[in-house]
Amino acid sequence: MIARGARRAAMFVLALVLVAAWWEFYKWIGPEDGGSVLGMNILPKTSDRAMPHTWDMVSRLFENESTAADSRPLWVAVVGYAWYTFRLALGGLILGSIIGVGLAIVMARFRLVERGLLPWIIMSQTVPLIALAPQVVSWSGRFDLFGWEWPRWASVCVLAAFLSFFPIAVGTLRGLNSPPAAALELMDSYAASWWQTLWRLRLPASVSYLIPALKLGATASVIGVIVSEISTGIPGGIGRAVISYGQAATSDPEKLYGAIFGAAALGLVLYGLVVLMEVVVMRDRPQEELT
Repeated sequence: MIARGARRAAMFVLALVLVAAWWEFYKWIGPEDGGSVLGMNILPKTSDRAMPHTWDMVSRLFENESTAADSRPLWVAVVGYAWYTFRLALGGLILGSIIGVGLAIVMARFRLVERGLLPWIIMSQTVPLIALAPQVVSWSGRFDLFGWEWPRWASVCVLAAFLSFFPIAVGTLRGLNSPPAAALELMDSYAASWWQTLWRLRLPASVSYLIPALKLGATASVIGVIVSEISTGIPGGIGRAVISYGQAATSDPEKLYGAIFGAAALGLVLYGLVVLMEVVVMRDRPQEELT
């Protein structure tokens, strides 16, 4: 297990090096003002404004965020923004997991519900989040539940759950339906109820399907939060930092890439938490079941 983790870490570092090398290679050979292929402008510009050097982007992280006297280093600011977004994404993932697993159990229990509900679940993912976000954020101030007023950050969690519940629901449903007929017949021979079969057979069998679904849900949750922050203007998160840094990208393009690095790292961290859970949950299972 440790050796496999070391190999994965080495491959990740190698991938970063290759991406940086390819970035610098294209910046060296590519047209500064971009280029066209078959009349279409598809080649990116390689000017320092559009495509800074990798070492300039890294060094900018250790400079102050702004020229203000009390300004903090850029990497500290990005970590603060990412921490805010991380909490919202984690909340969205948890909410999406509850909804997804709950829907999967209901669909596995009632085939009629599965046939009627699954197409709508699939159709829900065709709704553009950027159009849905302002509507959900407008809930803030409209709901008052026992003195608790609906905050704007709760709307962002709902939007993150909207993206993350789909792969979790579909993956869990596949897992719940994965036990072979012989195993189900054995549970029937013990006069086990459907709920006993769910707890002792179907749920354990669904774990190897649920983990990959959670990985997809984790990245979808981060995307949902960032898109919601950008489209609704909610302050404090990495999405809003992308907007504010992007406004100064003409004079300070490296600063914008600092926020982009933070968003990418945020997705990796949440994905890594799911991988850590996979290691804990799947360590006693046969090797071939690991995904």
